[in-house]
Amino acid sequence: MPDRRPFERLPADVRPVNYGLCLKPDLIDFTFEGKLEAAVEVKNATNQIVMNCADIDIITASYAPEGDEEVHATGFNYQNEDEKVTLSFPSTLQKGTGMLKIDFVGELNDKMKGFYRSKYSTASGEVRYAAVTQFEATDARRAFPCWDEPAIKATFDVILIVPKDRVALSNMNLIERKPYPDDENLVEVKFARTPVMSTYLVAFVVGEYDFVETRSADGVLVRVYTPVGKAEQGKFALEVAAKTLPFYKDYFNVPYPLPKIDLIAIADFAAGAMENWGLVTYRETALLIDPKNSCSSSRQWVALVVGHELAHQWFGNLVTMEWWTHLWLNEGFASWIEYLCVDHCFPEYDIWTQFVSADYTRAQELDALDNSHPIEVSVGHPSEVDEIFDAISYSKGASVIRMLHDYIGDEDFRKGMNQYLTKFQEKNAATEDLWESLEQASGKPIAAVMSTWTKQMGFPLIYVESEQKEDTRILKLSQRKFCASGPHNGEESPHWMVPISICTSESPASAKLRLLMDKPEMTVVLEDVNSEQWVKLNPGTVGFYRTQYSPSMLESLLPGIRDLSLQPVDRLGLQNDLFSLVSMAETLKYCICTNLSTLFVLLKW
Repeated sequence: MPDRRPFERLPADVRPVNYGLCLKPDLIDFTFEGKLEAAVEVKNATNQIVMNCADIDIITASYAPEGDEEVHATGFNYQNEDEKVTLSFPSTLQKGTGMLKIDFVGELNDKMKGFYRSKYSTASGEVRYAAVTQFEATDARRAFPCWDEPAIKATFDVILIVPKDRVALSNMNLIERKPYPDDENLVEVKFARTPVMSTYLVAFVVGEYDFVETRSADGVLVRVYTPVGKAEQGKFALEVAAKTLPFYKDYFNVPYPLPKIDLIAIADFAAGAMENWGLVTYRETALLIDPKNSCSSSRQWVALVVGHELAHQWFGNLVTMEWWTHLWLNEGFASWIEYLCVDHCFPEYDIWTQFVSADYTRAQELDALDNSHPIEVSVGHPSEVDEIFDAISYSKGASVIRMLHDYIGDEDFRKGMNQYLTKFQEKNAATEDLWESLEQASGKPIAAVMSTWTKQMGFPLIYVESEQKEDTRILKLSQRKFCASGPHNGEESPHWMVPISICTSESPASAKLRLLMDKPEMTVVLEDVNSEQWVKLNPGTVGFYRTQYSPSMLESLLPGIRDLSLQPVDRLGLQNDLFSLVSMAETLKYCICTNLSTLFVLLKW
């Protein structure tokens, strides 16, 4: 990792309670005017207020204590490197509540972050621009001065002043649209107050769009906004969203907290999608489906992305990570549950096999390299988020959450999730808070198990050999770190607490025995398994480890491969394990014959 930049979070002297925000974008000159009226609480007497601010010019600022006279700021000291501004006041602001007012101007930039301009063409070929937002991780400060940290939550009252022939959207439902007194071509659009939320989830869009709409079974208004003339291409995403909201409501046993959800396709968009609360923004390819020309893989991609972003409406938006260190959990969880959701809505997709071939396999390939990193990396300066956030955070994160869900069991997992979301709703939490809720629900040592997977890089190779004694199969298991470059040669090999499940040919799709391997070696006894039956670890390819079987065990699996009684996902997992073992030079002594012959059988079938 690069050297940490010195970084300090905002001082705790003043905290926002509510942002009253009015923005007037100019879609011709690419500027915007803003007025902020923030209800704040002064927690410690101070003569300055420090906020985040970037690429914004403050014109005036004042503070009025409740029931007292307004005090004008006498100086604005911009710390551009830290993206902060210090407002200085001529007298001390005493503890208590008051109103902070700031008038400011900014630029509708072309950097696809903050409040930016997005280029599109009309049917006649005329080039026009929309004004849209992308605030995660730290770009709300480019749209308005704010306390731009995930743990500093507040409510938001948003007003947009826009051309009257444009669509204006924000997180909440529109409550008033009236003529703007200073210009007959403009309207003032007012939105309902948001719940308590983080700044990075605030959003606004001003542009030309068509939409399709429906109501979910829970009565939530769902709309998909598309480029003009492409409303038909929003219907599939609308169907997915309308199915997804009730699924998550039932799964978490927590209702969706807003009256509406909008999904909108943005012409210029850097990410795949962004989970802004109530107004989810998407790259066009992640939302739009042409009913005549789009292939099935495009439909599955849209279904997964919609499922991912809507999961965040609970996990991330209702309960938010305390700091960016815990972003892996936010994204890893959504990257897992999107598959659970799509499997529920579209069982014909066989989506879990695709999870193994995409996320799980990719995570293992990357995590076996010597330059991998732990899932959870301490983040100081928020600029480090982009440096550390990669496929390991998403795909390994999703894979270990999937393993955790299987270890706990669905019922206790849901119980723990409900407890977590209920306890921390409209608040912030750390990774350990989720482990605690799941531990209480399941009675299992979740924190101890998961710390071995999140705080150290890599994953184990489980070596297994067996011995038959009458109708009893005795398995000897040992673990060591799996490395793509060959056996781990470190002084001390790391170890994991590994949830192990074991199946037999009698019931290939279900576990005959489950256990927690919490030491380097252990012996396992399987009763009522005769010598004709094969035994396999990791049914469903759920555990995040590779398995190396003794030659005789591997050979015994061949009939299950040939007659297809081994599930596709297990044949895939076995093939991946064998291929990676063949690739390890030091392991060739073991696997050049047995592994290759089994691998050829797998490839054939």
